[in-house]
Amino acid sequence: MSAIRRSTFLRLLALLSALTLSCRTVGPQNAKEFVDRSNARNDGGDWDGAIADCTKAIALNPKYATAYFKRGNAEMSKGDLDHAIADYSKAIEFNPSYDFAYYNRGNAEMTKGDLENAIADYSKAIELYPRYDSAYNNRGNAKADKSDWDGAIADLTKAIELNPKLATAYFNRGKVKENKRDLDGAIADFTKALELNPEDADAYTSRAGARMDKGDQAEAIQDFDQAARLKNR
Repeated sequence: MSAIRRSTFLRLLALLSALTLSCRTVGPQNAKEFVDRSNARNDGGDWDGAIADCTKAIALNPKYATAYFKRGNAEMSKGDLDHAIADYSKAIEFNPSYDFAYYNRGNAEMTKGDLENAIADYSKAIELYPRYDSAYNNRGNAKADKSDWDGAIADLTKAIELNPKLATAYFNRGKVKENKRDLDGAIADFTKALELNPEDADAYTSRAGARMDKGDQAEAIQDFDQAARLKNR
């Protein structure tokens, strides 16, 4: 082979080798990259794809707490609560300080109606992160479901203290006050929730109900009408 042909052949061989290597390295190559891709898939609603990517990450690193956590999130999105709880538990096993895993496991338990375990998990999340406003909010809801009105109000008030713009905490506290027949307090909280989120049809409906109970029919009708307008958009 002439020197020119040999040089050309070697260049082509090098190019083919580079292309082959490039093809082999397309896609995730390690556990973190699989989890990163699962995040994008989960955000796009491809929960099965997200679960598959996390499963691959776990195969590469069986103690990767984040992979179990993210797979649990995708399973939660699918409504597969039992598998989600199992994965959050594995995440906690490998990272006992994983406050988000306790919080999300609490959410799954709450959805299943397992209030005691949900409250315990929210409490652990708060212990690990004392400024966890959403954990206080959700623990307050769990306590309300147990008819522990005072405990619920205390937690929801703490959530508001930590995050004064958490509209859902005002709404939830308003519902608890309504159950306690503190109608003025309930109306005040529903009003604050609407100040923060004027598009919340449920808050208008709830405020209307409290106003009806107080005998304020005219204002109640206005709230019912506004709720209907928002829901019929």
